[in-house]
Amino acid sequence: MGGESSARVALIPGGEFAMGAGGVYPEEQPMRRTTVSDVFFDTHPVTNKEFARFVEATAYITVAESHTDNAGRGSMVFQPTEGPVDLRDWRQWWIWMSGACWREPSGPGSTIEGLEDHPVVHIAYADALSFARWAGKRLPTEAEFEYAACGGAVPDPYAWGDERDPGGTFMANTWRGSFPYLNTAADGWERTSPVGAFPVNGYGLYDMIGNVWEWTNSPYSPSHATPPTTCSCSPSADSATASMRVLKGGSHLCAPEYCLRYRPAARSPQAENTSSSHIGFRCVTDAV
Repeated sequence: MGGESSARVALIPGGEFAMGAGGVYPEEQPMRRTTVSDVFFDTHPVTNKEFARFVEATAYITVAESHTDNAGRGSMVFQPTEGPVDLRDWRQWWIWMSGACWREPSGPGSTIEGLEDHPVVHIAYADALSFARWAGKRLPTEAEFEYAACGGAVPDPYAWGDERDPGGTFMANTWRGSFPYLNTAADGWERTSPVGAFPVNGYGLYDMIGNVWEWTNSPYSPSHATPPTTCSCSPSADSATASMRVLKGGSHLCAPEYCLRYRPAARSPQAENTSSSHIGFRCVTDAV
């Protein structure tokens, strides 16, 4: 330990809530009453600037930068297709790119210059854990994240109500257009956005929905009852041999026709050893 995160925090008062949802994806079922304790959440995901400070202090090397599986060092990078495709096969828009990492998020030659306040991406589970421990914090559980994402409200089905864009207001960074080939960026961003660019929730948290998927500390089990019938929104290059954790929050790649997961109850499995261009994280601290 010994690091110090510059992130602002908000106290999330503990309580009981209805975790999960019915009628969207089977892995979100069944709904059940769940209790969480008071916890301090970072108000936004860890940014490139914050992660760079950690790397500078520790000389940390991420999984993507040292990966020995598949094609060597690298990570999963989203590439839009040229037109409509069969949405059942994510391999048409995700590629394993050698050299892709948090410093070069779109692959070799790309940069995070100008993206300092965007969420850091290409983060594997071990990377998120290492940062959290350095900062004297931890990763949230799935229940803590879902509860905090609700912002003190009852989702219907979105954290902010029953409309995706109430009154024409863009509430989160999600896909606009036709997935996976046309993103109009009507909300202002084609890929990641600076943290805090969209409205804050009732607990003072930003980007709990959309922008990037976020790691939780919870192991993944397929349901709350039955295995999912749709593919994960987050590709795992080596999912057959890796332990799986729950991702929460959805990302800028979530669209109505694919990965309708910009909701608090939504969840996705991810192999611990695989990172991608739409996965980041934030930290929490026990309120004791």
